[in-house]
Amino acid sequence: MLGGVALLTLSDAAAKWFTADYPVGEVVSIRALFILFFIALFAAARDRLGELRIRSYRKHLLRGGFACASTLLFVMGLSLLPLADAIAVTFAGPLFITALAPLILLERVGWRRWLAVLAGFAGVLLMVRPSGDYVRWAVLLPLGAALAGSLRDLITRRISISESSTAILFSTNVIVLLAGLTFFPAGWRVPNVADFLLMGLAGGLMGAAHYLHIEAFRLAEAAIIAPFKYTNMVWGVLFGFVIWGHLPDHWVVAGSLVVIASGLYIFYRERRLEWVQKAPQSA
Repeated sequence: MLGGVALLTLSDAAAKWFTADYPVGEVVSIRALFILFFIALFAAARDRLGELRIRSYRKHLLRGGFACASTLLFVMGLSLLPLADAIAVTFAGPLFITALAPLILLERVGWRRWLAVLAGFAGVLLMVRPSGDYVRWAVLLPLGAALAGSLRDLITRRISISESSTAILFSTNVIVLLAGLTFFPAGWRVPNVADFLLMGLAGGLMGAAHYLHIEAFRLAEAAIIAPFKYTNMVWGVLFGFVIWGHLPDHWVVAGSLVVIASGLYIFYRERRLEWVQKAPQSA
């Protein structure tokens, strides 16, 4: 998980770098194209091209649509915000998952977790700080990405029972690629060879990051692994400072700490409820 988080943040830093010279749709499309190439190459190398087979196109389209919205909104946010700020806002993802679980997964959420969700969104308000400042309102882009990503993850819980991880990743990036191509009429810039290869490297890093995430959740329980995702704030601050000289202000730091604390408490409560439910069976 730690390695996957580091690679994913580095890929995001590369995406932010390219949005200074290339349209968001172009950056997203080229990165998705390379991710598809690496997924197919990886499956072929293991002689498992059959894993790319899709059983439920409707579910893949639904998940891919939310994943596409999440990707585009986040990269748009990266083009306007410091890297660490954009990453910090996406920490609202677990809060959205908890709030939406009763509606989509019909799971019961107790009052303690609802309080944690409310506290987490208060932390988000600290980071957003509603005002007339255009840059502050740009924070809503990664927040929207977090919401779309949460819906994507909730759908993933359902389709992962019958669909392989390789097929899910492949179909999602096909949809992201096609969505990015719709921005072509807005004007694309032909990348030079160096930039094209670097975009490819960013796609490879993202593909490897998602694979490491999947393997981490396969080898250990989600409640143990998930909190380590918050280490991307450390990488976000490091890359943001080294590349652009950005450091998050005290509002972003305070808000992200509140959101992280809320998310960790939610993970703790879910873990504790699992223990309570399993206890009678083991007795």
